[in-house]
Amino acid sequence: MAKVWQHPFLNVFRHFQVGEWKRSTKEGDVAPVTDKTLKCTVYRIRGPVSAGSYIQLPRTSTQSLGLTGRYLYVLFKPLPAKHFVIHLDMATEDSQVIRVSFSNLFKEFKSTATWLQFPFICEAGFSLKEPAGVAPSGPRWTCLQLDLRDILLLYLNRRYSHLKSVRLCASQLVKSLYTSDLCFEPAVSTAEARQAKLSVVPVPREMAFPVPKGESWYDHYVHIRFPRDSFSASSKLVQESSSPPEADFLGRAPQVLSHPVAFGNPLQDRVPSVVQVFGPIAAPSEPRPLPEVNVFCERSELPSVNGPSDCSQEPSARPEVTGKHAAGRGVHVPTPERTVVSVAPEGVAVHESLLPDPVLRLKGVIGFGGHTTKWALWTKDGAAVVYPCHAAIVVLHVDTREQRCFLGHTDKVSALALDGSGLLLASAQARPPSMLRLWDFQTGECLSLFQSPANALCSLSFSDSGALLCGVGRDRHGRTVVLAWGTAQVGRGGEAVLLAKAHTGVDIQAFEVASFDESRMASCGQGSVRLWRLRGGELRSCPVDLGEHRVLELTGLAFGQAQDGHMLYVCSRSGHILEIDPRRMAVRHARRLLPARPPDGPASQKQAFSSGPGISISSLSVSQARCAVGSEDGYLRLWPLDFSSVLLEAEHEGPVTSVCISPDGQRVLSATSSGLLGFLDVPSQEYSVLVRSHTAPVLALATEGSRGQLATVSQDHTVRVWDLVTLQQLYDLRSPEEAPCTVTFHPMRPALFCGFSSGAVRSFSLEAAEVLVEHRCHRGPVTGLATSPDGSLLFSSCSSGTLAQYQCVSAPCRILRVAANVVCRDAHPTPNALAVSGDGRLLAFVGPSKYVVTVMNAACLEELLRIDVSALDPASSCLDSAVAICFGPGPPGHLLLSTSSHTVTVLDTASGRVVRELPGVHAVACPSLALSRDARFLLMAADRAIKVWDYVTKSCPSCQVYIGHSEPVHAVGFSPDQQQLLSVGDAIFLWDILGPPERSPPGSAGNSPAAAPTYKTSLDARQLEDTVCGANGLPRQQVPEPSPASPLQPGICVGSLKGDNGAFSLSDEEGVSEESHSPARLRQASCLPMLVKEASRAGDGVWGSPGGPWGLSMGPHPHSWSSAHSVSKAQVDPSARPDCYRHFLARYKTPLLAKSASVSNTGVERLLLKVVVGYNGNGRANVVWKPDTGFFAYTCGCLVVVEDLHSGAQRHWLGHPEEISTLALSHGAQVLASASGSRGTASRCHICIWDVPGGSCRHFLSYHRTAVQALAFSPDDELLVTLGDYGDRTLALWSTATYELLSSTRLPEPVHGVAFNPWDASELVCVGQGAVSLWLLQRRGTDVSLQGHRVPIPEEVRAGELTSLCYGPVPLLYCGSNAGQVCVWDTSAGRCFLAWEADDGEIGVLLCSGARLVSGSNTRRLRLWAVGAVAELRCEGSRARSSSVFMERELTLDGAVVSAVFHDSMDMGVVGTTAGTLWYVSWAEGTSTRLISGHRSKPQRGRLPGSLQVNEVVFSPSSSHWATCSDDGSVRVWSLASMELLIQFQVLNQVPGALRAEPDPLQALPGLRVLPRCLSQPWGWARVPHAQGSARVFLLWAPQSCLCLAWSPPSCGRPEQQQVAAGYSDGTLRVFSITRIAMELKMHPHRAALTALAYSADGQTILSGDKDGLVAVSRPRTGMTLHVLSDHQGALISTIQSKSKEYGDFGSEGADLWLAASSDQRISIWAADWPRGCCELVDWLSSPSPTLTEAPSHPPPCLVAFCPWDRALLVCAGLSMHPELVFYNLHQKQARVPPTPVWCREPEGWGGENHIHCTQVVERIPLPFFAVSLSLSPGAHLVAVGFAERVLRLVDCQSGAAQDLAGHDDVVQLCRFAPSAQLLFSVAHGDILVWEVMGHRASERALSSGPPPD
Repeated sequence: MAKVWQHPFLNVFRHFQVGEWKRSTKEGDVAPVTDKTLKCTVYRIRGPVSAGSYIQLPRTSTQSLGLTGRYLYVLFKPLPAKHFVIHLDMATEDSQVIRVSFSNLFKEFKSTATWLQFPFICEAGFSLKEPAGVAPSGPRWTCLQLDLRDILLLYLNRRYSHLKSVRLCASQLVKSLYTSDLCFEPAVSTAEARQAKLSVVPVPREMAFPVPKGESWYDHYVHIRFPRDSFSASSKLVQESSSPPEADFLGRAPQVLSHPVAFGNPLQDRVPSVVQVFGPIAAPSEPRPLPEVNVFCERSELPSVNGPSDCSQEPSARPEVTGKHAAGRGVHVPTPERTVVSVAPEGVAVHESLLPDPVLRLKGVIGFGGHTTKWALWTKDGAAVVYPCHAAIVVLHVDTREQRCFLGHTDKVSALALDGSGLLLASAQARPPSMLRLWDFQTGECLSLFQSPANALCSLSFSDSGALLCGVGRDRHGRTVVLAWGTAQVGRGGEAVLLAKAHTGVDIQAFEVASFDESRMASCGQGSVRLWRLRGGELRSCPVDLGEHRVLELTGLAFGQAQDGHMLYVCSRSGHILEIDPRRMAVRHARRLLPARPPDGPASQKQAFSSGPGISISSLSVSQARCAVGSEDGYLRLWPLDFSSVLLEAEHEGPVTSVCISPDGQRVLSATSSGLLGFLDVPSQEYSVLVRSHTAPVLALATEGSRGQLATVSQDHTVRVWDLVTLQQLYDLRSPEEAPCTVTFHPMRPALFCGFSSGAVRSFSLEAAEVLVEHRCHRGPVTGLATSPDGSLLFSSCSSGTLAQYQCVSAPCRILRVAANVVCRDAHPTPNALAVSGDGRLLAFVGPSKYVVTVMNAACLEELLRIDVSALDPASSCLDSAVAICFGPGPPGHLLLSTSSHTVTVLDTASGRVVRELPGVHAVACPSLALSRDARFLLMAADRAIKVWDYVTKSCPSCQVYIGHSEPVHAVGFSPDQQQLLSVGDAIFLWDILGPPERSPPGSAGNSPAAAPTYKTSLDARQLEDTVCGANGLPRQQVPEPSPASPLQPGICVGSLKGDNGAFSLSDEEGVSEESHSPARLRQASCLPMLVKEASRAGDGVWGSPGGPWGLSMGPHPHSWSSAHSVSKAQVDPSARPDCYRHFLARYKTPLLAKSASVSNTGVERLLLKVVVGYNGNGRANVVWKPDTGFFAYTCGCLVVVEDLHSGAQRHWLGHPEEISTLALSHGAQVLASASGSRGTASRCHICIWDVPGGSCRHFLSYHRTAVQALAFSPDDELLVTLGDYGDRTLALWSTATYELLSSTRLPEPVHGVAFNPWDASELVCVGQGAVSLWLLQRRGTDVSLQGHRVPIPEEVRAGELTSLCYGPVPLLYCGSNAGQVCVWDTSAGRCFLAWEADDGEIGVLLCSGARLVSGSNTRRLRLWAVGAVAELRCEGSRARSSSVFMERELTLDGAVVSAVFHDSMDMGVVGTTAGTLWYVSWAEGTSTRLISGHRSKPQRGRLPGSLQVNEVVFSPSSSHWATCSDDGSVRVWSLASMELLIQFQVLNQVPGALRAEPDPLQALPGLRVLPRCLSQPWGWARVPHAQGSARVFLLWAPQSCLCLAWSPPSCGRPEQQQVAAGYSDGTLRVFSITRIAMELKMHPHRAALTALAYSADGQTILSGDKDGLVAVSRPRTGMTLHVLSDHQGALISTIQSKSKEYGDFGSEGADLWLAASSDQRISIWAADWPRGCCELVDWLSSPSPTLTEAPSHPPPCLVAFCPWDRALLVCAGLSMHPELVFYNLHQKQARVPPTPVWCREPEGWGGENHIHCTQVVERIPLPFFAVSLSLSPGAHLVAVGFAERVLRLVDCQSGAAQDLAGHDDVVQLCRFAPSAQLLFSVAHGDILVWEVMGHRASERALSSGPPPD
């Protein structure tokens, strides 16, 4: 109701008082003027730069317009020969802000997650009064009508909420803006519409443009509706009334160009859009410009080439989700086709299209339910039922069994409602956000689509008139919410309006609107019945007094008639039925229904009320005379309204979930939880089954030809056979103990073969309904079944690799041959695992590995062909595997193969060669595919959709996509008659093929040109070349491999770029001249010459151009930027992260830095940071090295680490509060600049200026708000430039003399890199989205200004974004792109003259020195290029050869390259990767040596690896080594002296027991053999050195997380036999031998993740705790788990510690004392004698029970440790309500309970309050925060405590002094003293800081009299 004031329309300028500028703002040249055409005041916005002059509504970005109208009308006129921009900020329903921009500056459509850019092509057309050839009259006043809802829905699949802000930028005239929910026709006035009786909405008077009398509106103005809608009827009426022919309208109208991507269809990004020629059909005398791209015609139907095409024949710009294809025919997503509106030249080939469009129509769906089975409704006439089937809604006619389907939901339907008139259907889908659709029930059209405020709706109810819709669900907090929408205007073009929303604390199981009063409703639930009323926009409710029945669980309700009014009937799970008077709000009657008759009683009568157990009723429905109830005992019962006796009953197979009486009361519909839907006919007393369905996903299908049957296999352990004509179930084969996997029919006999998970293959007779024979030759689940076409042979395969052949000529079938280890092992059952050719001669399958496809002779199983799938694409960096196979119809013999790289390859079955390939058919691999018998249609399963491809077309086959499934499609296939196709997944879908009749397959006798119609599209020569080779015919270029003997030999096709000078100059007031970007000029500028390859070998194509001047020759719309010389702060404009890994992305951290970071009570520093272990792989360009001086620095977290490469000594510079993003070293190596991110929206980034010789921070800079992307010093070191990231988008220039801000500018788009010209300090270059930006520094005294010039990338480069840059020899500039190209620019001539494809991925690092260039990319490749002759190529012209560029060396590292620095000779350098590793690279030796090692994260799809959390640090007893474990499952062993990584144990989850050790050859343990290095390859493969060469070993890596560690004590056998025990997240315990570098033992003592580990004092026992609170006692020698303690069950075990004790201490035997602490603040102390198997509970500590006001929301972790300097003390943190350290004395107790042997009692006997001992507290030390980590020094009275506030505190327990230390950028989750007490290790996420403890020896001497440390 809040947006009523905006109806019917709103004048935005008037409402926000534009002109007074209080609620709006203006900038630049904005003035009111009088327009002669409109005869009113308009606003003129002009200026040399569009962004410099604008009108913005509202005034500030923090405000919002809050306009909810669906349509925005912009009445404006572009200024002649000028650019204009319109920015709209729209908010979605999930509070995301999307910017939508329209401008004639844009060349093409671009989109990100938060920004849509639409090019606006302004072409003035011809007036009807002007003859052809007359110059156009210029821009006209335009009514731009934008459908804001459809724009977001189509291009981003988001729901529109409201318009947040508008910015109108120069240069244009604007009358006003209007919003409305109505679609106005601007050419029709109110008087004209009334006079002509037009069914359109005329434009309001104040929005109308004046039209001279007797003239047409279209002679003077332009109307643009975007996206184009489907109002064909209104368009025809408008044309009949006042508009000229559509062709003339299209000729004059500016066009909004785009490339829509609907529903995430990846094909639309690759298939060219429709090409349309603008202008009148009568050809003008002057040459026409190059045709622009228009997407308004996505379908393949062509208009006439001889005349204009009517508007009604042109499809919409968006696929209609709610159109006719969505209602009953399936949602069809068309793929844009290349269409040319021109006459094809002679001799040019034609392009066939997949027609008709759509080629499929949904015939029927087999299934019911999905999310719920409680919704099944009768239509108003009682002739059909409506029910959900997963994401589809089915209308089934009960007599004819015909179906009509409503498709459009993307998730399972959770609720349905039908209004009383049967005109409006409402449906809601299950998962949040819950989307609602309102359908026209008669036509199937979706009238409205909107998001519910509730996260999940479980109930919907319409009022009888359909004007009110109520829903019940839960919000994001789990609260029940009741919603009411007004739907009266939905059928009239309006939207549903939310009238009221109410939260309630009661449970609601059923909700219904009263039929007698639309303002009243009722609900019932657990113990409550409430009556609701809608009044005054509010929903109010009051409870009904249920009395003694308030404890009932009420499940359903229904309104009914009574003699004195209306009655409400409510049923319960206990069998009660309550009759409630809604007026008196009281229970009138309460009855209880008995479940069955007494054993000796009459069968015809049933008691209605008794004290015995009642029927569990789940649903009821009431008519005028009867009440139907459905119960969980499977019965549908029909009662009279007095419930005296049962009238009728019907028994079902499962619990009845829903009942519904038809409107005439003659039929009762019932649904069960087992997926059955049927009805009871009351007059005939017969029950009819309507639908049966699987209750779990369907895995496979098979069809039978002679009887028209379909067989399906499901995860519900059933095999079902269906009739394809009636869609009714014929057979149901159930196997409760073993799951069926695959199925196939015998082609000749009524028999069915089925394979099971037990390995059995059974043959069933469909006539006798019995098992004919069973074979058990397989030892694993059967993965494939296939029969020969004649039925003589049957083949089966299993997951153990066995292939079996059966003879099936006579029944029963028998085994002929069994071959072992030929089929892929561990494969999953799939319908395309085995394939038999059409002639029955060949058998194909995947095996013996998934990378190989084998073709055999089907008769004798002789291997004929073996195809290596991994070798099909040599350029691929990952190993390709086969997913599904099928044979094509022969001849010729083709085998279709679906691979893991999302391609479908067609192979020749004789030679194995690749015949053709369909690349990138979908975003995921295709699990099933089928080819029609005539080879016309290729059918694929594509996630939750199916795709139909035009298989006949070879060059550019088209496809159509159909959705409707809510879960992945598992199998597809054609019906036996080839007239239908089937898809199975969540349900069974049957589709009709609408194409022409079946024709003979290619190559057969019946194949003729007239067999099927061909739909042709004319193409000229250039367009045909574009279709085959890509844009402008440029073939895809390959990486030039090193080949000194035979380099590429290209030639140069010479051409020149013509253009004007004028670089570095601002545009004048009139802007760029009209000539500079005329269409003819654009065409010349786009024709860059290119180098053509002469050699036949695969290599890189290189293109070049002798060039033209810098600037205008590089693109169609060059323009300049300027900025003020003094800017105080940068403005932040939210922007989406670019498709570029080059941008810094700080790791997410929740804790904030403490305000006080350094405290020392004594003034003596006890800790000194010694070593930092790790490198920040999240940073970008965060490594600097000066070989001349030896200065080497890198970042780790918030620290700058300066390291001596010779000695390894480190210095640490601390000054940043957050993670450092980038570094820059001055050319003189005297100054280092470092930048870190901001701490929040209120803070800014920190830039520190360090003095390199002194190591101090000289200056502190703050300007950018989000992150600093790059830093660079000028060649003379007098200037520093800082570049903000994609969210900041500012460029700042600083003076290095005073470090004052000289100039700054706001960038219009994200920029990825910046660099100063090394030969000219007044010039710098930026690279970004599709352009190179050149900036000049202009000095006027002390003032410095920046002036920029943006030059787009030539189209031939095909690089979307430039991501890296570096200067080469004068005057070369090298730039890398996100597509892997390197392009070379001549900065003196201002042109790009060379490009080659240097990598498969994004190039993030480029370095050049002399004749060598280094490139690093996100494919982990580092490449060295020889580019010495590039400068000659710039001058030589056509004599240049491609030998100018070739690759010398290549190295593959362990992550994406983010930083690199090399010596001037480029022979050696240091490279940083995202894996947290720094590598020393020697090109001379071709080697890479690891300098710094970090902890790498798990690789995930779409994400690069980064740092991960270190979970534990342990030390060897001798303090010579230490070990860490992390989330990637690795255990790493380090040298404590050198801090070098020695060994890495990596557990591979997919390979049982597999292990990879990575010792470092430079540092190894004494006496150990050194293994060769194996580079860690996280992306699935690694090259492992082999005796005969480098072998490529492929590893599937899905590691478990290693959560805890323990190092064996010195008493464990011999000291040289050192072991490390590791606990993993899968509950396994592994013991690794350090000396033998091998895994010695693997145990599985826990089902949950291990969280704590400890060795006993003698090392013969391991104690392990898991997250469920169980503690296991295991023996590593035997591998057995002896005991499991459950005293802490239910809480995570956080600590286990064990130490030795004196015999007899605590009154118990044994030499071990150990403790366990859990997350519920409970600590248990135990004494154990492990050799005797005894363990006794000594003490029990727990946190005091706090009051509710004191209890924290997240209790602090419970930390505990034995005190090393006093054996009687126990140190705890987290047990009290205040942050403090508490020292307990275990020997001093106020009460003592005698210990009880653990093994002799039940575990649950302990843990209660009766066993809590009052242990004496001897000391308390307060802490500033709650501790998260704790460690006690073994050599001094020191305690280290880590906090979540990123602070480490050292506490001296003797003096009470405390020292706080900063340097961590995250939670200090670990702190550990080394056994020597000289070092302290602290861990923050993945960064390890090593501190030296000062004065520890003096402390040791002071403690010499005390007990020795353990």
